[in-house]
Amino acid sequence: MRHKPPIWLFDLDDTLHDATKASFKELHVAMTDYVVRHVGVSLDEASALRQGYWLRYGATLLGLVKHHRVKAAHFLEETHRLPGLEERLRGSAHDRAALRRLRGRKYILTNAPREYALRVLHTLKLRDCFDGVISIEDMCMFGHHRPKPDARMFRCIAARLKVPPSRCVLVEDTLQHQRSAHGIGMRAIWMRRYLHSVRKSVKNTPEVGVHACQKPPYVYARIRSLKTLLLL
Repeated sequence: MRHKPPIWLFDLDDTLHDATKASFKELHVAMTDYVVRHVGVSLDEASALRQGYWLRYGATLLGLVKHHRVKAAHFLEETHRLPGLEERLRGSAHDRAALRRLRGRKYILTNAPREYALRVLHTLKLRDCFDGVISIEDMCMFGHHRPKPDARMFRCIAARLKVPPSRCVLVEDTLQHQRSAHGIGMRAIWMRRYLHSVRKSVKNTPEVGVHACQKPPYVYARIRSLKTLLLL
């Protein structure tokens, strides 16, 4: 990747910070409570719906919109308030230095809402390291949300950035997203720094048959530090 600077697409949660410790517990509680209140089911049923929709559609939001006529903007606003988030976030000066040295345009590509992403980036002092933020609000096609891992969205993002998919490098912790990006010609880099976190949530359920120490064929490289990107 030395000859022509790539376009870097960085996931946010569990890629640039340890979201399992900072936000996922509170986020999943908020989402489950939202389902209880707006779908009218028990707590256990709401938890099962949340996880089931994530597994089926790639995002809980999509299932709620499709099956329960939930308004996407309302869901995102209600579930991502996360009081005290800033106090739980932990950043690294080494990450900031590595991102600033990295050649090529850099964007955040996250299934989270923009306001949440900006809160995280500002707190971690990473906002000025990126040329832009592509959030779930930006991942719409023909009036429908198409978040990761939708391959159509990946193609659309490359077109918006006016580059072929082969110029894009996705840095992610979620293998399902990497496999989809690889399928349209993007390079996928697996961030494993936070893989030690207990994944009881559905956010990044490992793929069947893929051990944490293995590199799937659709993954260009495995990393534990952003500094490693400078060597690729």
